[in-house]
Amino acid sequence: MRSTKPDLSVGFEALRLLAGDPSATAFVTAQGTISYAELDELVQARRALLGGGRRLVMVSCANALEPLVTYLAALAAGHPVLLVAGDGDEPNQERNRNSLVERYDPDVVLAPVGNGWRLDERRKGSRHTLHPELALLLSTSGSTGSPKLVRLSRENVLSNARSIADYLTLTPQDRAAMTLPMHYCYGLSVVNSHLISGASLLLTERSVVETEFWNEFDEAGATSFAGVPYTFDLLDSTGFAEREHESLRYITQAGGRLGPDRVRGYARLGRERGFDFVVMYGQTEATARMAYLPPDLAETRPESIGIPIPGGQFRIDDPDEKSVGNLVYTGPNVMMGYAESPAELAAGPTGGDLRTGDLARRHDDGLFEIVGRSSRFVKIYGLRIDLDGVERLLADDGLEVRAVNLEERLVVFVRHGWALGLVAPIAAKALGLPGHIVRAHLIEEFPLTSSGKPDIASLLRQAASLERDVQPVDRTDTVTAENIRALYATLLDRPDAVADDSFVALHGDSLSYVEVSVRLEQMLGTLPRDWPATSARDLAGHRNAPVGVHPRRKMARMETSVVLRAIAIVLVAGTHANLFHVQGGAHLLLGILGFNLARFQFAAVPRPMRLRKLVRSAAQIFIPAVLWIGGVALIGGTYEPATVFLLHNLLGGDDQWTVQWQYWFLESVVWTILGLALVFCVPQLDRFERRYPFAFAASFVAGALLLRLLLTEGVEAGPTERYSLPIVLWLIALGWLIARSTDATRRVMSSAVVVLTVSGFFGDPGREAITIAGLLLLLWVPAVPLPRMLVPVLSVVASASLFVYLVHWQVFPLFGGAFPLLATLASFAVGILASQGYSALGGWWRAHPAALARTLLSAPIFKADTPAHDARNNKVRAH
Repeated sequence: MRSTKPDLSVGFEALRLLAGDPSATAFVTAQGTISYAELDELVQARRALLGGGRRLVMVSCANALEPLVTYLAALAAGHPVLLVAGDGDEPNQERNRNSLVERYDPDVVLAPVGNGWRLDERRKGSRHTLHPELALLLSTSGSTGSPKLVRLSRENVLSNARSIADYLTLTPQDRAAMTLPMHYCYGLSVVNSHLISGASLLLTERSVVETEFWNEFDEAGATSFAGVPYTFDLLDSTGFAEREHESLRYITQAGGRLGPDRVRGYARLGRERGFDFVVMYGQTEATARMAYLPPDLAETRPESIGIPIPGGQFRIDDPDEKSVGNLVYTGPNVMMGYAESPAELAAGPTGGDLRTGDLARRHDDGLFEIVGRSSRFVKIYGLRIDLDGVERLLADDGLEVRAVNLEERLVVFVRHGWALGLVAPIAAKALGLPGHIVRAHLIEEFPLTSSGKPDIASLLRQAASLERDVQPVDRTDTVTAENIRALYATLLDRPDAVADDSFVALHGDSLSYVEVSVRLEQMLGTLPRDWPATSARDLAGHRNAPVGVHPRRKMARMETSVVLRAIAIVLVAGTHANLFHVQGGAHLLLGILGFNLARFQFAAVPRPMRLRKLVRSAAQIFIPAVLWIGGVALIGGTYEPATVFLLHNLLGGDDQWTVQWQYWFLESVVWTILGLALVFCVPQLDRFERRYPFAFAASFVAGALLLRLLLTEGVEAGPTERYSLPIVLWLIALGWLIARSTDATRRVMSSAVVVLTVSGFFGDPGREAITIAGLLLLLWVPAVPLPRMLVPVLSVVASASLFVYLVHWQVFPLFGGAFPLLATLASFAVGILASQGYSALGGWWRAHPAALARTLLSAPIFKADTPAHDARNNKVRAH
């Protein structure tokens, strides 16, 4: 039975979006093309199935023909359309659809069934009273589980579609690839603006990460696609910048803020490749778009949202002393209002202004800039905090986070364990908050709504659950995060260490690594390979036994890299002192260096921190080396200036071995580290290494090996070639590859590379066997069982290996070759004393900041990685 309620449908007008030439292509699908004439026939047939009068039609959406035809048919017949997510079979989407069906009781429902679609006419006629201007209902948040809907009129839809078509200069020759869901206002605006321009759409359910998507894109001659910030994360991860698409005319971006550097980068790429990058700003309440940034300004003004769309206007209400105020939009695309129940579907327009909820300023050139969101300003500890500003502040330091406020606490989520110990102290210092007010939690992925926006509600639920589950640890008989934190604080001289810090986050290096790893082995037993990047809290969860059990055992386990480091320096010093003749130790140390570089300097930390850690590591070798070698040169005149400053190798060296070659190892280490710092100054290379760590390491090995073969003109290296940096670089790369071999398959592959590339290099099977055996142990054996009494001895030797190498060239000749054992022991004694003396001097400088100390400690190589946020504090904090 038809409803007997007053009929507000009298006088309604149909909304027809199809404006293309009948013979022109409207849709490109996997099954072929559909012309405007064919599409019109499908729409008319679907109109007949939807029935007469006006009815509430709910469409479960996907970038497919059936939902689009039903949507267009409903509009053309004057039926208001409620669009919901239907492009996935996740349980939450089904729950959301069922919830909306129950609340709004639609008259007709299009829903996915198996691999097809079913149009369900739930009653004859309609039981709803529908306002004559009502055309479209969309969720406010992109999540169709929300009962609050945006009511959009025919004028809203038409005006916004025409405006977008106007500023994008759409023509019938344009063809957009559907990369966003059509239930999301941004995705729907692509449909509307193209159809009203007589342009066409490539319908695809594929993701931009799929090669097939780009094959379809090129085959269809698509001219554009749209993306939210997450889309560009995916593009970056798949090497989009390296591909060319001849038909691409422009890319649009909306759905959230894209960082200025990335906007500038895509704009620059577009300039080079011949496409425009158009940043847009909008909200569902404005149908879709409110502003756009002219493409020619994207490189120079990437922080701006641009200017109002044609027909729209902005104003700033209640500006402060910095001209920042509430952004208000006026235009024909502003919604009729909200609906939270079926009764409100009969309501008329509620006002012409849209208070966006964003804080913005207008610049003198007419461009608008969003600086925050009023609803994201919270009071914490008496301070007004901009949560979006917190996220931007941390992003400036390479820390991607999501921030929420929970019961007067700032809760920050990160996706990487290494960041846990960084975000809280940085945020607390920048905002002037007590450290205990800021909490950091690890999350696998930042939750998104179905439209790709940050899902703040989900984060709040997780924050509440995580904070509720935090229980104090009061057991004194087990290893706790506090035990490990205290160990870091003492051994790394970091009293500011917290339980969420890791060895890497506290700037531990290969010098402090030995002592820390040994102490942790005593506490925890066998350590996981990735322990340097694991927080103290997570390491405590790895404990193998209560504290006190391991020290009473006769055997202990020690990390293989530490044992090999100690053995290698013994082989070097003992061979040079003629105690024995076992060569290969120094070249094995190069492999260990590459292994440790990958674990410490190339852990998953922000790029600026990577660069600082690399420079710091090079300085920790270069400074004592120059002091010692320079002192020897001044006293005895033994070394040339090039050797003093570790340049002999780089300047070509000599064809015959001389004393100037003695520090070839240190030269190779320092300049390799600095060279890698230059490599990772290139953001694209840094991103590639993070996404494909094993592939990057394998490429490094391949390139370095090719360089070696070209320079040696064969497999075997010459008498001094085997000490030349370009020729031994491949050994450092091998160590790196070993560190990135995280499963059995990769270890087998790396084992083959080790054996094949080392064999024949020296022309000495014994020397090659030492190097191969050491590298294979490093690859396959995480820890070595040893008598406990050897652990402190090997620890001290490994820790002092740099200084033993430095001084032994001057110590062992004092014994004239008559007492090789004594010469070797003396080399280690002097080296260990030098190591401890240098460490003590560094500690004294830190404790007594004289002018020289202040100068050195302010340099990037010594300075703690605590960003100077004071200049930026006012952006995120106000009393």
